[in-house]
Amino acid sequence: MTLRVLIGGARAGKSRLATDLATRWTGPVAYVATAEERDDEMSARIERHRAERPGGWRTIEEPIRLRSALETLDDDEAAVVDCLTLWVANLLEHGEAAAAIVADAERTAVRAAARAAPVIVVTNEVGLGIVPVNELARSYRDLLGEVNRVFVAHAQDAVLVVAGRALRLGAVE
Repeated sequence: MTLRVLIGGARAGKSRLATDLATRWTGPVAYVATAEERDDEMSARIERHRAERPGGWRTIEEPIRLRSALETLDDDEAAVVDCLTLWVANLLEHGEAAAAIVADAERTAVRAAARAAPVIVVTNEVGLGIVPVNELARSYRDLLGEVNRVFVAHAQDAVLVVAGRALRLGAVE
């Protein structure tokens, strides 16, 4: 039905918008979380996101196998995927090569776009700032940009979220 990508900077309101959009779906909703509780700050972020979600939503915590998580959803179950940013970092940390991550992103985006119920994907735009000083940070920035581009290429809708405001991104013709 609809793959929608919400992209923007940190704390821009992407997750809140994703939650608002998903509440408009009349069927069940699953929240696919890619974050892992590794420290107190991340635990607080996760708890804040949990508190903002409606109580009837199913939560799937899957930091690595995102496509598999989407395949477990019922046909009429919408999904909020939060977020690609951490998913890519998790894959890198587990030793996945960039090319394998992009290929997995392609398969996952195709699967998400083919679902009958909507999939709303949250991701960060990390390439708008200064050029990172080290190779790992530059590689991550470039890889996430490529993964974001793959998802947007399969999306019916892409939205840039800045300071809580949504700007629809159109295709260049």
